[in-house]
Amino acid sequence: MFSLQFTVLLLAVAGLVGIGIGYFLRLIISLGKKGSMELEIKQMMLDAETRAKKITDEAEARAEEKSAQIAAEHKEREKELKAVEERLVKKESLLDQRQSHLDGESEQIKQKTAEVEHLKQKHEEIVKTEQAKLEQVAGLSKEDAKTQLIASIEKQYEADFESRMRKLETSADEKLEKRAKEILTVTAHRLGTSAVSDILATTITIPNEELKGKIIGKEGRNIRAFERATGVDVIVDDTPGTITLSCFDPIRRHIARVALENLILDGRIQPSRIEEMVKKAEEEINNIIRKKGTEAAYQARVSNLDPKLLMILGRLFFRTSYGQNVLDHSIEVAHLAGMLAEELGADPAIARAGALFHDIGKAVDHDVPGTHVEIGRRILQKFNVDNRVILAMQAHHEEYPYETPESMIVQLADAISGSRPGARRDNVEEYIKRLEDLEAIANAQQGVEKSYAISAGREVRVIVKPEEVNDADARKIAREIADRIEKDMQYPGEIKVSVMRETRVIEYAR
Repeated sequence: MFSLQFTVLLLAVAGLVGIGIGYFLRLIISLGKKGSMELEIKQMMLDAETRAKKITDEAEARAEEKSAQIAAEHKEREKELKAVEERLVKKESLLDQRQSHLDGESEQIKQKTAEVEHLKQKHEEIVKTEQAKLEQVAGLSKEDAKTQLIASIEKQYEADFESRMRKLETSADEKLEKRAKEILTVTAHRLGTSAVSDILATTITIPNEELKGKIIGKEGRNIRAFERATGVDVIVDDTPGTITLSCFDPIRRHIARVALENLILDGRIQPSRIEEMVKKAEEEINNIIRKKGTEAAYQARVSNLDPKLLMILGRLFFRTSYGQNVLDHSIEVAHLAGMLAEELGADPAIARAGALFHDIGKAVDHDVPGTHVEIGRRILQKFNVDNRVILAMQAHHEEYPYETPESMIVQLADAISGSRPGARRDNVEEYIKRLEDLEAIANAQQGVEKSYAISAGREVRVIVKPEEVNDADARKIAREIADRIEKDMQYPGEIKVSVMRETRVIEYAR
């Protein structure tokens, strides 16, 4: 028991002694660290002072170097300024010398001018004195002597003058005629377009014979609906694989061709579907008209045109004159007029524009009364076309006088284009004119919506407005049209007048 207590006591004493020794060692270590930190701080201060002194020395050295450089540049600048100042002084001295010389020369010129004026006056006085002496000796004034001299010379050489004048006139006429032939020949050779005549029928190829039956329809209802909607003749004969569309109006014929081709591709051929395809084909033809009008203006180099005017111009693509395509003819005339204007010194731009629009009235002459020249003038005025262009186009059929050189050029270019061999066929134009007259007689009746001359002019189909015309009126219209045709037209055989009145009521069950 005693030994245990003693052991515990020894352990306690040993612990206290250990704590004391540890505290003492810690104190000694802390004192050592404090001394070393003070030494480090002092060393850092010494290093900082050394670096600061080094930086200061370097800065002073750079400052001295920069100051020396600036002083040298300043000295060089002063030297340059001094040289410039010396040059300016020299120039000023030279200018003063030149000015003094100029002043001297100016004074000499003034003196010489005065001397010349004095001599001139003296000369004039001498001339007047001599003229007075001559007039006194001759007994004639200056004007009388001049008149007598001219009369004497004219009488002496009158015959010679007349002979020379006749030779000059003959030579001038020969040269002008030769030059005119050269200009026309060169112009015609520079434009080598082909002359293509349009036709009055279009052939459609069908893949098999079964489609002919579908196109005709039950009891011919499909083909009648197609002809009524398009205004063309559909000719279905024994020729395998083909159907012919015949119509004098190229626009209607192309609409019918596009509609029939779409129906063949679709396969569903019935009256309601036919009407849909015809409307779709009309939209496609309108796009073609717009494109052709734009292309024609570009080819003729006529720019800044209203889109609506281009649409009217594009309709000429489907118009023929004596079998000649009117749009191609207009482009050709524009090229010819431009080349002639360049050769003759006129305005090529005005000549080309007047030539391009010279037949634009033919695009709507079916619907608007008047000659195509007068219709064309009104169209161009409506779209604010330059008046010089209107003057150039209006005289090509001599309905208006030639007011500008370009108007004569357009008339000449039109004649050149129309006189090309094979370009025109008179019998085609007469045939088309007869069909147009048939439709015009029908359209003039009150209540008529539209009319079509078909079967080569042997039949006129007239569609009337059902809300305005009853059945009795329809018979009366047919008789009036027939009487008018007999009275106003000459034709072989007989012409059938068919008046159609149809009322449709459509409702939808929903």
